This record gives sequence, C-alpha cells and structure tokens, in this order.
Amino acid sequence: MAKKMKNMEKDMRKGGKRIVAKSPMKALKRVLTYLKPYKARLAVALACLIGHVFTSVGGTFLLSVVVDQYILPLAYKAGVITAATYAARAAVVTTTDFAIMVGIMAAVYVCGALMHYLYNYSVTYITTKVLQNVRDSLFVKMQSLPIKYFDTHTHGELMSLFTNDTDTLRELLSGALPNIISQSMTVIGIFVMMMVISPVLTLCIIVMIVVGMVVTKYIAGKSGKHFVRQQKEVGALNGFVEEHIEGLKVVKVFCHETQEIKDFADRNSALGFASRKAHTYANVLMPIMGNLGYVNYALTAVVGTIMATTGFLGMTWGGLVSFLQYSRQFNAPISQMAQQVNGIMMALAGAERIFDLLDQEEESDEGYVTLVNAREDEEGNIIECAEYTGIWAWKHYHKADDTTTYVKWQGEVEFENVTFGYVPEKTVLKNVYMEAKPGQKIALVGSTGAGKTTITNLINRFYDVTEGKIRYDNINITKIKKDDLRHSMAMVLQDTHLFTGTVRDNIRFGKLDATDEEVENAAKLANAHYFISHLPEGYDTMLSGDGANLSQGQRQLLAIARAAVANPPVLILDEATSSIDTHTEKLISEGMDKLMQGRTVFIIAHRLSTVRNADMILVLEHGEIIERGNHEELLQLKGRYHQLYTGAIELD
Repeated sequence: MAKKMKNMEKDMRKGGKRIVAKSPMKALKRVLTYLKPYKARLAVALACLIGHVFTSVGGTFLLSVVVDQYILPLAYKAGVITAATYAARAAVVTTTDFAIMVGIMAAVYVCGALMHYLYNYSVTYITTKVLQNVRDSLFVKMQSLPIKYFDTHTHGELMSLFTNDTDTLRELLSGALPNIISQSMTVIGIFVMMMVISPVLTLCIIVMIVVGMVVTKYIAGKSGKHFVRQQKEVGALNGFVEEHIEGLKVVKVFCHETQEIKDFADRNSALGFASRKAHTYANVLMPIMGNLGYVNYALTAVVGTIMATTGFLGMTWGGLVSFLQYSRQFNAPISQMAQQVNGIMMALAGAERIFDLLDQEEESDEGYVTLVNAREDEEGNIIECAEYTGIWAWKHYHKADDTTTYVKWQGEVEFENVTFGYVPEKTVLKNVYMEAKPGQKIALVGSTGAGKTTITNLINRFYDVTEGKIRYDNINITKIKKDDLRHSMAMVLQDTHLFTGTVRDNIRFGKLDATDEEVENAAKLANAHYFISHLPEGYDTMLSGDGANLSQGQRQLLAIARAAVANPPVLILDEATSSIDTHTEKLISEGMDKLMQGRTVFIIAHRLSTVRNADMILVLEHGEIIERGNHEELLQLKGRYHQLYTGAIELD
C-alpha cells in the first residue's frame, strides 16, 4: 500500500491530471447570483457586520483611554507608580469615573456581540434559502434531462451533487465567504487604528505579515489541489459503495467479496491519499502562522516598551496596551483568511460540478401534436372536449393554414427502416421494419443485446432514431410532444421500482387523479388485490426501501396494477413476469389477458411460453429482424425461433 501511495505521489509530481475548478472567479460570480433575492437581508447583515467590527475595534482603542486617563492616574495617586512613569500629574480621577468608563466599554462590547448575533442569524437564513434553491434547481433540472445522461452517470456521482458538493457550497456561503469579508473589514479597521497609534510599530507588523503571506501562498497552493482532488474521489467512492450495496446479493452469489474489497481499497486509498496530502498542508499552516504571530508580538512588545518608556513619537503606555491588543487581533484574521482559501477552492470545485449539471442540455422536444379529451359529434367527426369521455385524440395544429385536425387515438405503431445506435460507432438496430395494428400483441424475442429493449426505448422517445421513422397512429412520433406520447403508453419493467408511500399511492403513480375505486379495480385486474388486502393496513400499508417488505412477485404485481390504472392503448411489457413464479404467473394470466385486450402490446420475454398467443413474434439477432410470424408459423420454419423454443439454443 505504501508503495502504491508513493507511485501515486510520483505520478502527480509528473503532472498527472488534476481535478480543479476550471474558472474559480466565474463559479464564484455565479454562486453570488443566488444571493440577489435576499438583498434586503444582505444589507442588514452588512450593517450588523460593520457595527460589530466598529465596536470591536473601538472597544480595543478605549483601552488606551482607560489606561492613560484612568488607571495610571489612580495608580499614581495611590503611590503604585512613580512620577517618572506617570507624567500627567494634573489629572484628577476618582474610582467612580473609572467605573463609568468600564461600564461604557462593557456596553460597547455587548452591543458588538448583539450585532454579531444578528449578522450570523441573517447569514444562516440566507445560506439555508440559497441551498434550498440550489437543491430545487438540481432536482428540477434532473427531471428535464434525457435518459442518456443517467445512462452515462452513476447514481453515486449524482447523489454526491446533493450531498458533498452542496455541503461544500454551504461552507462557502455560511463560513468561508462571510469570514473573509468579516476578517477583511476587521483587518482594515485594525490597521487604521494601529497607524493612528504608531506608524513605526505598524511597519514592524507589516514586515512580519509579508513573511506570513509568502508562507501561506506556498502552503495553500499545495493543499488546494489536493482538496479538489479529494472532492472528486469522494464522489467516485460514493458511486462505488452505492453500486456495491445494490448488487450485494450478486457479489455474495458469485463469491466476489475479495475482489470487491480490493477494488474498494484502491478507491479508498486514492481518497485517503488526497485527504492526507490536503490536510497535512492545511494543518501545518495554522501552527506556522501562530508561531509567526508570537514572534511578531514579542518584537512589537520590546520595541513598543522602549518607545513608551522614552515617550518616543508620543507613544504612551495606554497606546502600547491597545497596540499590542491590536497586533494580536490583526494576526488572527489573517491566519483565518489563509485557512479559508482551501475551503473556498474546494467549494468552488463542487459548485462547478453543480453548475455542470444545471448547464446540461435539456431533453429537446420539437413536438406540437398533443393528446386531448375528445368525443364524436353527430356526424361521426372527432372533436375536442373538456370533460373525460374515455375517447382520446391527437390534436394536430397546422400553422400553414391555421387549421386544427384531430386523429383518434388507437395505438397503431409502425417502424419504417429504423436504424439506431447509442453511440455513433456501434449500430444496435439495422433497418428494422415492423407494424403493430391496434389491439395486436407483438412479441420481441432474441438473445441479450439483440435490440429488444432498444425498440421500446425508441417508442417512448427516450432516444431518437438515427435513420428511418417511427409512426404512431400514422403520425411521426417526432411531431408528438414527448409528455403526450408517453402519457399514451404504460410500461411494466423487469426491474420494478416502488416509491416510499402507501400501496395505493404506488398504484396511483400510473394515473395521479385515479379514484380509490379505479386503484382497487386495477389491482383486481392484476390479481394483486388479494395479497394487498392481507397486508397490515391494506392499500394504506406504507412501503419503503423500494418495497423491501414485499416479495419480488408482489412488487411485480403492483407494477402491473400501476400500468392497468393508466388504461393506455399501448402497453409495453419488458420481462414483466420474469420475477413471478409459475403459480403466480398462472394466477395473473387471466388478468393480463384482460389488461391486454383491445390494446397494442409489445412483449419482451425470455420465457417463450408467455408469447405463444402473440399475433406477431419478431425474432431479433444483432439488431436485425431475422424471422417474423405467429407461433405456429415460426415453428414450421424450423429456424432460430424453433431452436429457441425447443431448447436447441438457449436465450442468454
């Protein structure tokens, strides 16, 4: 492991790829745009900040007044100090005067503390609202992204945007950025007061600060690149862990634990390396700056004592006390600002990742044909109506002549010489032609990777065809709005996903305005009503963890019920019964037949017994349809389908 870490460090020194914020200032400006809606609160926060800095700096200056005009006169009067130490013998001060002055100082500091509280409260409120808006923007954006984006990014990588990257943004807005502003104002205020008290001592302070800045720049530069690398490695590790948890059963079945542990160790080592380097440099910065501050304080005290003793350039003991306090206050914010640099760089790297998603091109939709409620008039024409009639129609507006036509929604699907590839260099479908008449059952069979699921992805326009056309009710689907197109279909996938909520809510996901009666009728149609009725709370039973408290078969039945409640004319069953045992499959066969009745159905199945009654069976191989016909016709051909059905060749 040590050797691996050494090699990684060597690669980085050679100039390996570094993940850094490409344009930190551009990212920062964009982050600041999220603050615009809160200008009033920002003004309040700024006013409180200025008040806090003023009281803090002013309170320290009052120390010189207290020492010179109150403490020294009282000490001289009491004989504690000699005339040589105290020259202003004419001053007459009482303990009451001293108490009043101390009270004024206390009031100044209390006022400063109150303003600091109001400042922190305002900043916290603004930060919380900004992060809420960022998360809302991320989630809304994700809903508009094409499926391709999610196929090319891991779940862990996307989750990292909502967790790690957003958290670094919170640190930037509530910690690093406000602290930089606060500390900058404090430094300016203190510097002005130090110049008022003693320009000579201030020059000594500046010399030490320059030394500190050189050290800070070197160390911050070293740690900054490792912090942004650490952020990248965290996202990669999260993605690996999430993928491993989802596939834990597969890992155990194939006894792959050792390799998984090794792969995790590699990723964890990369994260550990970046973290170790980042925090090593970051942690050494504070002690170095602290020791430089002590040296600075000691030199200032020595020079200042000499000046106060001799009265050089009007230096007084009270002025020295205030100046020494200022010198301590002056070093602290500079050190803290140096510490904030790494956090800011890491936050801006995370912000760029967030903005990268927000800037992704949304799923395009040039469609203008919509799906509307319709009815037939006395002459048999299809016309649009507001209420639900059970009849739907495609509304086609013709801009050229400003007319609108309606085509009854029937569910006819036609592929016309469709060619498609997910990437240009690899074609998945080649010149596919097929025609599904309303009410027909089309079965797609073939080996894994033959292109069966790709056909269903194209019907839904999750991807657009490279060549050829797909027509829906004789309308090119590129002319149909995607939401309306997908609303006219329902899918039951092999990998069932259930959402946190009640059983009723999960079924109603297929039709959000479905009544309780429609939900229960859909469950009965899918033969899910019986097992639902025996759940602890029936249809109101809460599901969580993707329906972990249900069997795989029960989850599949709910997915079928979800499709049934949508009541679409086109139904896509992608291995819909693959997770259901033979007994359960028999129970739902009648319900499935009712569900498919009168609908255009596309069935993808490895279990060929489920497609025997299909009107048309298409056998795909390497993206091409090599055989077509019904069950009996294909058996008579004694070709690929016959081999698959008789078991001469098994489906992958």
